[in-house]
Amino acid sequence: MRSLLLSLFVLLCTARLAAQQTGQLIFTDHDVPSGLPHPADHLHQYTLTNNSDLFITANMARSMAGELHRLAPNQPDDSLFAYNHAGYQFTLFIDHREIYRSDIWTPVQALREPATVLHQPLLDYPHEGESWGQWFWIRFAGRGGEAALTEGGPHLLRLEIRAWVKVGTDTLHGALIAAGDLNVRVRRKVTVDPSRVQLTAVQPYDGFGLSKDGYDSSKIKLMKGMIDSGLFKHISSVVVIKDGNILIEEYFNGETRETQHNPRSVGKSFASTMMGMAIRDGYLKSVDQPLSDFYDLRSFANYSPEKDSVKLKDLLSMCSAFDGDDNDDHSPGNEENMYDKDNWVKWTLDLPVSASRPRDRWHYFTAGAMLMGDILNSHVRGGLDAYTDLKLFSPLGIRDYQWAYTPQHVANTAGGIKLRALDFAKYGQLYKNAGVWQGQQVLPVEWVQKTFTKYHAIPGRTNEYYGYFFWNKTYQVGSTSCETWYCTGNGGNKIFVFKDQPLVIVVTATAYGMPYAHPQVDRMMTDYILPAVLGH
Repeated sequence: MRSLLLSLFVLLCTARLAAQQTGQLIFTDHDVPSGLPHPADHLHQYTLTNNSDLFITANMARSMAGELHRLAPNQPDDSLFAYNHAGYQFTLFIDHREIYRSDIWTPVQALREPATVLHQPLLDYPHEGESWGQWFWIRFAGRGGEAALTEGGPHLLRLEIRAWVKVGTDTLHGALIAAGDLNVRVRRKVTVDPSRVQLTAVQPYDGFGLSKDGYDSSKIKLMKGMIDSGLFKHISSVVVIKDGNILIEEYFNGETRETQHNPRSVGKSFASTMMGMAIRDGYLKSVDQPLSDFYDLRSFANYSPEKDSVKLKDLLSMCSAFDGDDNDDHSPGNEENMYDKDNWVKWTLDLPVSASRPRDRWHYFTAGAMLMGDILNSHVRGGLDAYTDLKLFSPLGIRDYQWAYTPQHVANTAGGIKLRALDFAKYGQLYKNAGVWQGQQVLPVEWVQKTFTKYHAIPGRTNEYYGYFFWNKTYQVGSTSCETWYCTGNGGNKIFVFKDQPLVIVVTATAYGMPYAHPQVDRMMTDYILPAVLGH
């Protein structure tokens, strides 16, 4: 009996000690990059909006490195701190109910730190998605958090932090090392009064006149109010060109007419443009040229005769034999595997061919677009960037632009070229004009026609197709079908060239990596921009 009582006493003391060793987690509405927040900064109540900032500072009972060594004392450091072998576990509760728990893939350096203070943003509107803490919140929101944080409130939010580590096939979890509570009210619903929203008066721009056509300004004002209030997130510009003239031009989130926007994969379309010009100018023979005309494919890894027969048009239309698919995280040719390599061309040509994918099946392959830029750079006079300036940008009057470059300092046609929104509109208008700009045939009309050809259906999408680095879809606005060819890039960036409407529409955005980025632009188009312009 005495032994049993002693054991119970020891367990009770251990539990009390563990409780005492749970660190404090503090919420703030701004970053505190060093040290602990001043007590005046501690949040006890908070109003959650569409553009909130919410940070945590955890004064943990134990360092992560010490906790991991305690959890797995026999694991060597090389294994303990290996990528995806250990990290923080965050658990979020709303109103005392667990909503989401995640073993977070934490950067290795953060695990090795002896410090016991952890800073992370959960919400950082100007820098959304740039840290692992924010991605935890994004997953939480999509897995029940959005529904649990109902409008109004109040709600009690609780965050608990533990450590996790993989040992063989097992995942071990540590004791609680920090926790904190926050009372939250939710104010996401916003009522926009169009009468209080001022639209920007359009001004002249080189190459574009001013449209005298009318449109439903109340719909555009409503959309502008929704962008300003964060209902549509991280939109930086909306430009509508009608009949070659500026109809609507709005900028958001501190951007202006002079801002250079990074539209990510919109830049792939420029590779198609320059390919058409290079063929016209005799630097290349045709889109039927095989890769073996440009590279000694036998000198690269995973050689297959199929690589010899890959044609330029296979890369342009995203149906080459290479085992590369950016929509498949496990694909060896996924673009994320490319960016840390010293030579992107070698990495691409070293890839195996796919053993299972049908050869006419479309698959998004960024490395193939990059390869097109390398081929162009090697064959056009002066290199790709100088050739593009001479043949495309100068005729369009585009002077303010910035290329991204590969490790071999070749203009990167995988994406990232920066232009002003109105200069992206010029590029779209060039295609709308069948290659003509101010009376000059800048781009062969035959190439525009070939580019705007539905070579492949997009798997998993209804009535959507792919041309030569351009996409195709149809918006339904009331009884009107609006077919468009368009460039698109991460973050919600678009250049729309409409087939049967006199419209070119540019949307630039910085919602990089966000799951809502492209759907919100679709909603802007179908619910606001197109109805306003078409009179629906």
